[in-house]
Amino acid sequence: MLKNLPHIKHLESKNFFLLAGPCVVESEENIFEVAEYLLKVTDKLKIPFVFKSSYRKANRSSGKSFSGIGDKEALKILKKVKETLKIPIVTDIHTEKEAEIASEVADILQIPAFLCRQTELLLAAGRTNKIVNIKKGQFLSPNAMRFAAEKVFETGNHKVMLTERGTTFGYQDLIVDFRSIPIMKQTNLPVILDVTHSLQQPNQTSGVTGGQPEMIETLAKAGISVGVDGIFLETHPNPAAALSDGANMLKLNLVGNLLEKLVLLRNVVNSL
Repeated sequence: MLKNLPHIKHLESKNFFLLAGPCVVESEENIFEVAEYLLKVTDKLKIPFVFKSSYRKANRSSGKSFSGIGDKEALKILKKVKETLKIPIVTDIHTEKEAEIASEVADILQIPAFLCRQTELLLAAGRTNKIVNIKKGQFLSPNAMRFAAEKVFETGNHKVMLTERGTTFGYQDLIVDFRSIPIMKQTNLPVILDVTHSLQQPNQTSGVTGGQPEMIETLAKAGISVGVDGIFLETHPNPAAALSDGANMLKLNLVGNLLEKLVLLRNVVNSL
């Protein structure tokens, strides 16, 4: 499925693929800093890489939370990093109109977990003929995700990926049921583990989502062990200063070490 992406590299390797970048476009400087670092690391380790950043963040805990620098400006920056660094792009969409707008830049359209049952959104994403990455709702079983995929299939587009990102556990926590990975793989679609959003602690009384970034490595290793096709993670040079989801992002200078460990583990899994 990824072989048709422009600029995708290292598909001949037996590595997992990586969707990674800062949560939201904050500035051109931030985007290029993160993208250049990730490109260098993934080239070294021969990991197929897709750069991720949302041009708009619509799903926020508080109405006062940062949602973006403006759609046109953010998409312009994503287009520039795509063309300058020769890397494919994945970004979130929230409405049918956004599917049309984002598809002019993005190679993969991502459906946020809260919106994975929105029929018109899935149909609009499918009609762009882009790859559609559907995040599993925190409220859904892994078996139910085939119905979301089938909505995209109705458009004639079978380029769908599914992403596990945790299941609601009480009011302020998420838990990853690793049975979800082999269950969703029964669809014969690529399955991704989102190791940063799975560690969110939503619905905090402060109105700002919390997180447990110290557990990112643990989740990522578990995901590789049970056979995920891809890893999704958000990263920032200084998560404490990030304008969105800083509490669960991985600090940029820690990504290389994590990926090295995951490649080694993947080699072991492939040998079994």
